[in-house]
Amino acid sequence: MDRATLQALNAARAGRRAAVVFTDLETDRSVLCVEGERCADEWIDAMTAALRSGKPGMIMAGGRSLFLNVYLPPPRILVVGAVHISQALARMAAIAGFDLTILDPRTAFATAERFSGVELIAEWPEDVLTARPLDRFTAVVAVTHDPKIDDEPIRAALTAGCFYVGALGSRKTHASRVERLRRLGVSDDALAQIKAPIGLDIGAASPAEIAVAILAEIIEALRRRHILSGSEAHR
Repeated sequence: MDRATLQALNAARAGRRAAVVFTDLETDRSVLCVEGERCADEWIDAMTAALRSGKPGMIMAGGRSLFLNVYLPPPRILVVGAVHISQALARMAAIAGFDLTILDPRTAFATAERFSGVELIAEWPEDVLTARPLDRFTAVVAVTHDPKIDDEPIRAALTAGCFYVGALGSRKTHASRVERLRRLGVSDDALAQIKAPIGLDIGAASPAEIAVAILAEIIEALRRRHILSGSEAHR
């Protein structure tokens, strides 16, 4: 890989942008394709599949053998709410390869004793998200049942294009949430991205089962996420 390609790749990784490096096995020449930027038409399908799976591989294009290396930002889960579901989800997320942060301003719930070994932030979401903005490789899970805590990170997640936005609550609760967010200027298209009731419908009942359903839905959303095309780069 030449210096210019390496520098561009490092810049993409620093900005938490996904990328694929195509290397011609005959000439050893490498070309970087960053998600949301222009890529050769004959490579687009292979790039899309690689960005979804995260796996390297080989393709034939234009009569040439190309090796694909995939560079994905580490996926993150931001859980808004230090509740029992969050405790179970924190343990499972680590096994599945996700970085996880618990965010809850309620210090009675957000304690190191309840969340040992987990990044825990006991501050208001609007304060935290200003310094630590969300991105397309972050999943947001809102489980406090408190609009004062949940609504802002949900709105911010939809604005940032997070690959997953889920919220705990019944359909009636979610209908009220949608109306509040709509009054904040969130579009109907964006509101339709919220997974609510949260988690895959597996009949989950206990906090641990609900956490399984949420994590499964997050993994599904990550592996089937929309891949940005070059025309969407600056939207």
